[in-house]
Amino acid sequence: MTVLGALLRKELRIELRTLEAVPGMSLFAVTTFIVFHFGLDRPTVQGDLAAGVLVVTLLFAAMLGINRLWVADEEQGGFDAVLLAPIDRTSLFVAKAVAMLVYLIVLEVVALPAFAFLLLEPPLRAELLVVLALADFGIAVIGTLIGALAVKTRARDLIGPLLALPLLVPVVIAAAQASQPLLSNGHHGGPEAKYLLLLGLYDLVFALIAYAVFDPLLED
Repeated sequence: MTVLGALLRKELRIELRTLEAVPGMSLFAVTTFIVFHFGLDRPTVQGDLAAGVLVVTLLFAAMLGINRLWVADEEQGGFDAVLLAPIDRTSLFVAKAVAMLVYLIVLEVVALPAFAFLLLEPPLRAELLVVLALADFGIAVIGTLIGALAVKTRARDLIGPLLALPLLVPVVIAAAQASQPLLSNGHHGGPEAKYLLLLGLYDLVFALIAYAVFDPLLED
């Protein structure tokens, strides 16, 4: 936990000093909502359209953060330092995933009010945070693993999204389906349990896969 805390503090301090990921992610999301506001031939959205616009926009905004997550380690020798240090190497993966999760939370603090103001007809409901939390966890875990793979390639800004997006399709589908009743007028129930279960299981499976493969991946 001491190593994990030190690595996580390092990640957050780098972002606070450089402001490379979170401002770009937030600006992209707000700009996309503005484009939808003027591009859709309707004043507001709700239901499945609102869920699709919200989830897909957050996903593509997250891609910007995923592309930048490992760049500093690749360019400044962070991988070599972890290999030489007498620590559990998966701590680096966990710290990166938690940092990415923090980035997504900050993104949604900015994006959700903008979405509600520019596009959404019904008011935001607290249950939406549960759906987004599960989706964020999946995006953080999968994005961190794929980012570690892509950063070693020359076309990392292209390879990362090409590898991550197919793996994130189940997250997008389940999150959109779970969000749909929460973004509909006149619907007072919560999200369907089967979609929350799907998100939870998918997150768990990829968390275990990432934990298992990251150490040999770092060696290679």
